[in-house]
Amino acid sequence: MKKNLFFLFIVIALAIFPLFIQKDAEFGGADGEAEAAITEIDKSYEPWFSSIWEPPSGEIESLLFALQAAIGAGFIGYFFGLMRGRTKKEKVSHDSN
Repeated sequence: MKKNLFFLFIVIALAIFPLFIQKDAEFGGADGEAEAAITEIDKSYEPWFSSIWEPPSGEIESLLFALQAAIGAGFIGYFFGLMRGRTKKEKVSHDSN
C-alpha cells in the first residue's frame, strides 16, 4: 500500500512540476506543433479537411479530451478486471474439482 501511495505521489508531482517551472509558458497540443512544422517545410501545404465542430473554448476542448481519456481508462480497467475475475473463478472451480 505504501508503495502505491509513493508512486501516486511521484505521478502527481511529475504532472504539477512543469507548471511551476514554466509559469508563463503556453502548453499547446501536438496538433498545432505538427501543423506549424509542416507549413515550415512546405509553404503550399493545405490541410485535407477541417473539423466538423470546433469547441467554443480551450477549457471545453480539454474537458472533452479528459472525458475521452477517462472513458477509455475505465473501459480498459473494466476489461482487465473482468478477465482477472474470470481467471480466478476458473482457477477456483478447477481446484475444487
